[in-house]
Amino acid sequence: MSQALFSAGGIHAVPVPMPAFAGIARAAESRETPELSPSQIHVSQASFFYGAKQALFDISLDIPANLVTAFIGPSGCGKSTLLRAFNRLNDTIPGARLHGRVEIDGVNIYSPSTDVVDLRRRVGMVFQKSNPFPKSIFENVAYGIRVNGLASSRADLHGRVEESLKSAALWDEVKDRLRESALSLSGGQQQRLCIARALAVRPEILLMDEPASALDPIATQRIEDLIYQLKTDYTIVIVTHNMQQAARVSDYTAFFWLGRLIEHERTERIFTAPGEKLTEDYVTGRFG
Repeated sequence: MSQALFSAGGIHAVPVPMPAFAGIARAAESRETPELSPSQIHVSQASFFYGAKQALFDISLDIPANLVTAFIGPSGCGKSTLLRAFNRLNDTIPGARLHGRVEIDGVNIYSPSTDVVDLRRRVGMVFQKSNPFPKSIFENVAYGIRVNGLASSRADLHGRVEESLKSAALWDEVKDRLRESALSLSGGQQQRLCIARALAVRPEILLMDEPASALDPIATQRIEDLIYQLKTDYTIVIVTHNMQQAARVSDYTAFFWLGRLIEHERTERIFTAPGEKLTEDYVTGRFG
């Protein structure tokens, strides 16, 4: 593969040694190719604006149910903006607006009749930096259950907290310290606690914005293993700058550049035979 430098839009490339790309490609090829699931999220000609600044340009894609879709691309290319559009977190930013359609299960979530509180219960979010509440481990997970009135009794509440912690692969580590502060947990444990908190209200979709970027390799592996397990019950969309991570955990990958969707394909194809030269330049490390 050519080692020529690539530059575009002020981004200057650094050639990557071929063995580094080969490792990513092998990780992608080693994944079993999933059968295409029905689309759960449908985006049609979506453009997004922060005031006068346009962040997304005419995005159209379908995200299949019960699989992991990774959004990759350089910083500032619109990945997180689109991710946050799926549960309308961008609504909290003055001047932010979306043109086009975003549908979940065939319903336009930007319709005036949309119950945004219910939408955010159905579409959970895990952020880049773990953000546990300054409460006990138990109360962190119980919070959403209580606020949404989802527990019929104290026993039901305790059962759902335990279920959520088990789903986040954290129960065995904290079951004897549920009354301790969540802030006493390690960084990786805090991130899994935030995942448990998101799962506690039983969403259908889980959005993850660089969930392992601040974690050490061991904690990162646990998060990745967890993502792989959770897709049995949830549709997962993850934003990541880590090419190896995208290859390891995702079934489909979407590559964004300067607010535009360049390519959306099965992960193994993106990393072994991309259809666009710009995609190849990015995944081989020539820019980004």
